[in-house]
Amino acid sequence: MNDASFFLRGLLIGVAIAAPVGPIGLLCIQRTLALGRAAGFVSGLGAATADGFYGAVAAFGLTLVSHALLAERAWIQAVGGAALVVIGLRMATRPTPRQGTSAPGGRGWLLYGSVLLLTLGNPLTILSFAAVLATLGVSLQPHAALAAALTVLGVFIGSGLWWLALSSLVARAGAALPPRALRLVGGVAGALIALVGLVGLATSRPV
Repeated sequence: MNDASFFLRGLLIGVAIAAPVGPIGLLCIQRTLALGRAAGFVSGLGAATADGFYGAVAAFGLTLVSHALLAERAWIQAVGGAALVVIGLRMATRPTPRQGTSAPGGRGWLLYGSVLLLTLGNPLTILSFAAVLATLGVSLQPHAALAAALTVLGVFIGSGLWWLALSSLVARAGAALPPRALRLVGGVAGALIALVGLVGLATSRPV
């Protein structure tokens, strides 16, 4: 298998992992509607970075890191769940304004960092990456470092491309929505995010 194929497969993995619409997707959609395409994309890059991190942990066989994260997954999940509840309730109770047209500016790092931390709040993602990479034949041996690096790079770029496409489509659709529809979307998205957070809190018991 040549090096380019590992990168291309990484692209597919990145898109496949980012595409399912979960709480992070809903959050990025709401931010796009409220703050504009750039804000939604910058938020999505936070998720892409977390995907790349967990992909690297799995691809390079960083067992110390993966074991430490998995060992502490209960409190990591609890913190992430609590954050989702707070964010979801704020989204559900505050009206979604008409999306802005300016760049995120100084808020960019906050938008990026908040989604990065929320996405990192699911260390079990390492196991998913490990299973997928093993299926694709990405060896964890030292001589396969280039293949692993190209795969991880593909994961990050693939995930980033998905968030770029999503934020662009949502921004275009949101421009045509009336204020009442924006409020409804924000309220429903917020309620769903809060519900996912509550589930995370309820299931964050040590095993």
